[in-house]
Amino acid sequence: MKTDKMDTLKVGGVPEHFNLPWRLAIEEQLFEASGKSLIWEDQPMGTGQMVKKLESGELDVAVLLTEGITKAILEDGLKAKILQVYVTSPLHWGIHVPFQSDIRTFDDLKDQTFAISRYGSGSHLMTYVKADQEEWDTNTLQFNVIGDVEGGMQSLEKNESQAFLWEKYTTHPYTEKGRCRYIDEVVTPWPCFVIAVREDLCGSEKEFLNEICTIVGKRAFAMKNSENVIELISNRYDLRSGQVANWLIETDWNYDMKSYTEEIENTIHYLVKLGLISKAKVENWESKLFC
Repeated sequence: MKTDKMDTLKVGGVPEHFNLPWRLAIEEQLFEASGKSLIWEDQPMGTGQMVKKLESGELDVAVLLTEGITKAILEDGLKAKILQVYVTSPLHWGIHVPFQSDIRTFDDLKDQTFAISRYGSGSHLMTYVKADQEEWDTNTLQFNVIGDVEGGMQSLEKNESQAFLWEKYTTHPYTEKGRCRYIDEVVTPWPCFVIAVREDLCGSEKEFLNEICTIVGKRAFAMKNSENVIELISNRYDLRSGQVANWLIETDWNYDMKSYTEEIENTIHYLVKLGLISKAKVENWESKLFC
């Protein structure tokens, strides 16, 4: 059954600097020429929260982690599709521990509990990636679900968890305030963010969805090359200008709507290796994943 055309699309993403191109495009009304409007909704609990909201219909479009949405679609059967890669560079996940603890290295965290926003979230899946890189037995990993970054900080402060993985620039203000301590990082072996949509919109709204991606990509390019970009991001997200400058060097968006099929395939292979996606679910993965 064909879905009726929609006048308004609800878009969700984490309230972090990666998504500033979306916020600017909406504020500047760059989508209005199409006769449609976009409503942005911050999702502080991350990818796991957005997967649930795509499933329930509370969101139409979500900007979320590549590994999380890939697992949700292929392994868990989420009725959603990937439109395209959004941020082409990898994500630098900081590994954080209680400020007063004696923990100095990742190896000190064996048999300890990791705070995660939700099962299937990036904080959950990237713990597996780091543990695998260190040749741990990933079956022994222990988790404590904490909701969002503030929940992660509280969990560390109460020693309910001994480690918490989150994007390292977002957590920098917390480390400066002594709420946690950064000991290491793990970098995603794939482009970090994709744009996903509810499956039923892939037909009725495909043209507009592609237009959205084009507008956001162009706005990202203009933002990155703006003279005042460091000041803009620093003021909006309470980050030091030096931190923003370093982050911009490490970060690129999909400016030209390029396909990253090979990189998505590598993500799938890694998740299968970690036992997070079963081999049987990978058959015909392109038709299952892409809009």
